[in-house]
Amino acid sequence: MNKIGRKLFLNIAFIIAFVYVLSFLANTYLLPSYFLHEKKTNMAEIMEQLDSMSANSLIADAERISYEQDVTIVYAHHYGNVDDLNGTLRDKFSSRGIAMSKFWITGESIEKLKSGVHVNKLYDQEKLKSRVLVSFVMKDNTVFAVADSIAHAAETINMANQFHTWILLGALVLTLVLVGLFSQRLLRPLDKLKRATEDIANLNFRRVEIKTGDEVESLAHSVNEMSDKLQQAHQELAIRNQNLQGFISNVSHELKTPIALIKAYAAGMRDGYDDGSYLEVIEKQTDDMTTMVETLLELSRLQVESYEAASFDMRELVAQVVDTYTLTLEQRGIELAMHENKDTAYMVFADRAKMLTVWSNLIRNAISYSTNQRIDITLSRQGSVIYCSIKNGVESIDAKQLDFLWEPFYVVEQSRNKQLSGTGLGLSIVKTILLKHQSNFGVRTFNTDIEFYFEVKASSK
Repeated sequence: MNKIGRKLFLNIAFIIAFVYVLSFLANTYLLPSYFLHEKKTNMAEIMEQLDSMSANSLIADAERISYEQDVTIVYAHHYGNVDDLNGTLRDKFSSRGIAMSKFWITGESIEKLKSGVHVNKLYDQEKLKSRVLVSFVMKDNTVFAVADSIAHAAETINMANQFHTWILLGALVLTLVLVGLFSQRLLRPLDKLKRATEDIANLNFRRVEIKTGDEVESLAHSVNEMSDKLQQAHQELAIRNQNLQGFISNVSHELKTPIALIKAYAAGMRDGYDDGSYLEVIEKQTDDMTTMVETLLELSRLQVESYEAASFDMRELVAQVVDTYTLTLEQRGIELAMHENKDTAYMVFADRAKMLTVWSNLIRNAISYSTNQRIDITLSRQGSVIYCSIKNGVESIDAKQLDFLWEPFYVVEQSRNKQLSGTGLGLSIVKTILLKHQSNFGVRTFNTDIEFYFEVKASSK
């Protein structure tokens, strides 16, 4: 038997044995007392009925009462001799089928009867294996005795206990069989779950089909969900690791070139080849490296620093950012169009400085990669949120790659000179800020256009 079956059997067997012991003790020590108590209670009710009757009416109705109450009633006149009284009552009991090997009533009891008190006697007939409960009452010098036989309980109780013992043994055998069958039925799906979890632990993600209609099926469903989510997380982690390797390669490439130039121009200055421009080149390369490092530090800082939300006009914020890029737009010949409802308020509840960073990165990204010399910015109120989007032309891009554009380590193409390639730090910063605002955001394509969109909670003010 397996461990679960053994534990289950031992627990059930303990409960059955405990109930058996309680039943045995109750039968042996409590049942006789309880039975005698019930007999005395019934006798007290009969004696209460007899107290309300006269001697003559009691003599006349003795047979009827005996039949109705299932007792034996005899009577004898008391002339002063206790022995004669005992003999007469014993003979009458004997004639009614109650043989009394021991029977007596004492003079002290007679005095109590004369004072109107009932006298109760329990006669133990050992040879007859029975006891007789007799209650006495005296009316007009006539002693009435009401007897009720009580079978000896010891033998009956022993037989009952033996019968219960056989029931116990049968119950234990039946329990053993049923537990064996039940545990096997229970352990089969559990064994499937065990093998499935072992495979998942070894990164072999799979699902297990269990139909039991109980908690085991619910557990299997949870394991399947865990397997699916772990598989998804594992795949995403693998992609992130791959992107990280690409990012390290890209950063190394970005840093390698300026470092090499700085080293070469520094050597030229040392050897006296400086034509007056070497220092300028070194400063420019140093500035480029500083910009990259600061961007990385900004991305890291945005993930941990606190955000201060307040109400402000999103339309005014976008206009402010667009103004800073007016010269760049004119130099590149890019037309920027705003689409909004002049009569609609665009008040939002967010961190204004962070939203300024979001729009700066999105507009700069659109300027860098626009292929149709046009950028469209849209603001609209949709229920309790302000919908924001920016759209520009783009070369063809696989829809499967869109979600990865937000990743800091993702490179669409290996060539560093292709559109939508590079480290993608600007969009990563946008994603970090929008996640902190619990914003719904995304990216989609329309033929030759790409659109980045997000939602911001509208302000109630």
